[in-house]
Amino acid sequence: MSRRRPETPFHDLQHFIAYPRVNGLALSPDGKRLATIVSTLDAKKTRYANAVWELDPAGEAPARRVTRSAKGESGAAFDAEGNLYFVSARPDPDGDGDDPVAALWMVPAAGGEARLVISRPGGIQAVLTGRGGGVFVVAPLMPVAEHADDPEKADAEARKQRKEKKVAAILHTDAAVRYWDADLGPDAAHLFVLEDAPITEPSDEDADAADPADAEAATDPTLPRTVDAVAPKRLRLLTKGLGSHLSSHGLSVAPDGSFVLAGRTIPVALGDRLTSIVKVDVAEGTWTDLVAGVTGTDYTPGPVSPDGTRALVVYGRTGTATMAPSHELGLLDIASGIVSPIADAFDQWASPIAWYPAGDAVLLQADQDGRGPLFRLDVASGGVTQLTHDDAAYGGAAIAPDGTVYGARSSYAYPTEVVRIDGDSVTRLPNPVERPELPGTLVEVETTSADGVRIRGWLALPHGASPEKPAPLLLWIHGGPLGSWNAWSWRWTPWNMVAQGYAVLLPDPALSTGYGQDFIERGWGTWGDAPYTDLMAITDATEARDDIDSRKTIAMGGSFGGYMANWIAGHTDRFAAIVTHASLWALDQFGPTTDAPYYWAREMGGLVEGHSPHTSVGEIRTPMLVIHGDKDYRVPIGEGLRLWWELLSKSGLPADEKGQSPHRFLYFPDENHWILQPQHALVWYEVVLGFLGEHVHGRTPSLPATLGLRDATTP
Repeated sequence: MSRRRPETPFHDLQHFIAYPRVNGLALSPDGKRLATIVSTLDAKKTRYANAVWELDPAGEAPARRVTRSAKGESGAAFDAEGNLYFVSARPDPDGDGDDPVAALWMVPAAGGEARLVISRPGGIQAVLTGRGGGVFVVAPLMPVAEHADDPEKADAEARKQRKEKKVAAILHTDAAVRYWDADLGPDAAHLFVLEDAPITEPSDEDADAADPADAEAATDPTLPRTVDAVAPKRLRLLTKGLGSHLSSHGLSVAPDGSFVLAGRTIPVALGDRLTSIVKVDVAEGTWTDLVAGVTGTDYTPGPVSPDGTRALVVYGRTGTATMAPSHELGLLDIASGIVSPIADAFDQWASPIAWYPAGDAVLLQADQDGRGPLFRLDVASGGVTQLTHDDAAYGGAAIAPDGTVYGARSSYAYPTEVVRIDGDSVTRLPNPVERPELPGTLVEVETTSADGVRIRGWLALPHGASPEKPAPLLLWIHGGPLGSWNAWSWRWTPWNMVAQGYAVLLPDPALSTGYGQDFIERGWGTWGDAPYTDLMAITDATEARDDIDSRKTIAMGGSFGGYMANWIAGHTDRFAAIVTHASLWALDQFGPTTDAPYYWAREMGGLVEGHSPHTSVGEIRTPMLVIHGDKDYRVPIGEGLRLWWELLSKSGLPADEKGQSPHRFLYFPDENHWILQPQHALVWYEVVLGFLGEHVHGRTPSLPATLGLRDATTP
C-alpha cells in the first residue's frame, strides 16, 4: 500500500506565510562567530519580526537565538573585538517609555544581554565595521544641522520643531524626490563614526550622589559595584557638506578603520546625475572625491584590500536609448584615484564581496546561466575561477582569516541557508530553519530563439504531472528587467501555484543577466521585440512536453514582468488569463513619474514610440487581473489606475449581459512595489489563485473573507 504524500507548507497559505525566513550573514573578524537574521511571523500575523541567530562555523553545534524583541533587529555586524552590533527600535529597558526609534545596540563578545549603545531622534539606518577597527553608522541628518557646531543637538531641535508645528512639507532642489516607498528629505543619510564620549569631571553635586558602594569596591574587588550598560558613546559626523548626495550602497570600510569609501551622486543639468567615489578620512572627519564623476560613466565602490592601498570597484557606461549600460570591474589605487580595468574577459555582471586575507584575490558573485555562483578573481593575472558549482545563487558571503568562505545561498529548490565552502565542497551548516518540503520538482528547460540564441529557464512541476495527467502551464515573467530567475523569493514563490496543480515556467528572456552583455543588448530599448519572442518561444517548447496541458496556459508577471504581461495581452490571445502586478502600462507617463526618472530617461527614447503596451489596449481579449499598491514609487499607482480604466473602457473584451467586466483590480492602499504585510500576501495569493482557477478550470473563485465581498461576482 502506498503512503499518501504529506501536504507541504505550500498547500496551506497560512502555513506558508508563517514559515521562518533566513536572510544574509555576518562573520566575526577572527572567523569564529557567524550570524544571520531570521524573520518570523508575529502573534497577530500582521508583520514579520527579525532576530539575530548565531551559527557554528565548524558545523557542529546547533544554531542559537541571540536576540529577542517585539520590534525585531536588523543589520548584524561584528567589530574587531567580537562585539555584535545591530539596529533595533526595541525599547530601552532603562528608558522613559517613550516610543523608541531605531537605535544602535550591542551584544558583548563575552555574551549577555543586548545593550543600548546610542539612540538619536532621527534613528539609525545601518551599522558597518572595519575588520581591524572602527564602528560606523549611517543615519539621517537635517540640512540645518549639517554645519552646526553640535550637529546632533541641531538635528534634534529641527525635528522637534517640525513635529510640534505638524509640518510635513519638503522643498526639493533636484530630481531625487522619492525612493521605492519612501519620501526623500528633508533629512539625508550621513556617515558617522562611533567613539567614546568626552569624559567630564563630576560636579560636587554628582560626587555627593555617587553610590558609596562604588567607592568601597574600588579598593575591594570582591564587592559588587554598579555599572553602566555601555560606556558613554557619541556619534561624530564624517560627511559634513555631502548633503543628500551620499549613497548608502557600496559603503566600504578600510580594514584598519582609517577611511571609508562611499558613492556620491552629483546632480547636473536636465535632471541627470553623475556618480563619483569619495574617500572619507575618519581621523580628520573630511571627505574628498577620489574618483571624479564623469559623464556617461557610473562608479560604485567595493571592498578595500587588506593593506588599504587598493579597492575593487564596479564601473561602466550609463545606458542610452540604443545601448545598454555596462558593468565592469576595476582596480582602484587609493593613493592616486586611478581605476584600472581588470577581468576584461569575464562577461558577467559581477559584484565584488571581499578580499582574501593575503590580498592576492577577491571574492566575486555573478549571475550565470540561471544560477548565481561565487568566483575567485586573481588580482595579478585578472583571471576568474568559479568556486561554487551548485544550482544556487549566493546572496552574500564572507571570508575567514584562514581563507574559508561562508555564504548565504538559495535556489528555486530551497530558501536562503548558510553554508561553508571548502575548495570545491559546499557544506550546509546547522541552520535555524530547515528546508521546507516542496510539492513538486524543479527541472531545467531551454529552446532556441528565432535569431538562433539559446533561451533557458526553470520549470517547477507538480508531483504526479505525467502524460496521463498533464499540468496546466503558468508562464511567470521576472522583473528587473536586468535580472534572472535564480534565487528563492518569498514574494514570487512558484510552489504555491505548483501545490494547486500548475506547472510554473520561470524563463530568462533577452535583458536577463547571467548570459553575457550581448544577451542584454538584444532586448535593450526594444522590450516588445526579443524579450517577447523569447518568452513565446520557450512557452512553445514547454507546452510541447507531454506532461504539460497546453490547452489552458496562463501568464503573469510583476514590475517589468508586469510590463511584459501587458504587452503579451495586447499581442496574442493564446493565454486563458493574465495577471499583471505593479506593471508599466503607458511609458510616456511612467518615465517622468517613477522615483528614478533620470535613469529611465536614458532608455525611454526608443521605448515610448513603439513599445508602450497602452497603444494596443484595443487588441486585449484576455481576462486580466491588475494588482497595484498605492505606495509604489518605482512604478507609480497611476500606471495601475490608467491600465484599469483603459481595460474597462477600451479593451477588446466586452462586459457580460449584466455589464460586468471579466477584468479585476486588486488594490492595496498601504503596500508598495511588493506586497510585504503577511495578511496582504495571503490575500494576494488567494485572489491570484482564484482568478487563475476561474479561467483555467471554470471554478467560482473562493475569495478571502477579509475582502468583505458577498461573492465572486460582486462589483
